[in-house]
Amino acid sequence: MTEPRHARATENGRYYTDPSGGPDLISVTNVLDTSVNKTRSLMPWAVKLTLEWVLDHRMEVARRAITDRAELTKQLKQIHHDAREEAADLGTVIHAAAEQRLLGAPFAVTREVAPYLHQLELFLGYWGVDIDKHVVAAEITCLHRKLGYAGTADLMIWLPTGEGRQLELWLIDFKTSATRSAKAVCPENTQQLAALRYCETVLLPDDSEEPMPEIQKTGVLNLRAKSHALVEMPASRNAHKAFRGALVNALWHHAAPSSYPALLAPDQPVPARWRNFRKVA
Repeated sequence: MTEPRHARATENGRYYTDPSGGPDLISVTNVLDTSVNKTRSLMPWAVKLTLEWVLDHRMEVARRAITDRAELTKQLKQIHHDAREEAADLGTVIHAAAEQRLLGAPFAVTREVAPYLHQLELFLGYWGVDIDKHVVAAEITCLHRKLGYAGTADLMIWLPTGEGRQLELWLIDFKTSATRSAKAVCPENTQQLAALRYCETVLLPDDSEEPMPEIQKTGVLNLRAKSHALVEMPASRNAHKAFRGALVNALWHHAAPSSYPALLAPDQPVPARWRNFRKVA
């Protein structure tokens, strides 16, 4: 997967480099990946995917369970990891193509990406979007230096959703999937949108800054191969408060030691490697 502009991978996940020279800023997705437990949804999916593979290759599995058990086990454990990576890579390519489309730049469309881009075109057509008039920004970096985080907004766009079809400024995040319903969203999507919505500043392409625009509506645009849906999400101050709690939790985890020395029982000799340690009152 490619990293957004100014973002870099670390041993603790994605962080953004502040072009002004300040401290690195943890990414919004990193906060949620660290703090939100997703096993309830991912575990059944992983089991289903692995079971389907076993059933499709049952003769091979039966043979290798006797002759090649260790390698078979290793391969089965890797199935859902490979599927997630493949889906993430496809999502990255779709995001990149969508960005170029929304910026009016040329881009190549592969066979895998074409159905998703077609759904984006349908969305733009149904809502009467004029790229030059209604798209404010695509893939724009948003910063909150005071709280120490940053993220990338997929799309800021004017849509006629106000009273009397008045234009309102939307902050939209793209979500892609080959299996989930176009209406499906996750609770943490609201926190992600709130984190971006209430950032302090945005970075322009030349790294100059402007105040974060006042966002009126937030939502997820689910792009699927055969359908799409714009789902409004209530990214309110309460959602931002919840995100700030997740932020504190994530930063604590990233700063915490990975191990601690074990206690020695009384009257046991102190190992040589510990003799220089001092007691802390």
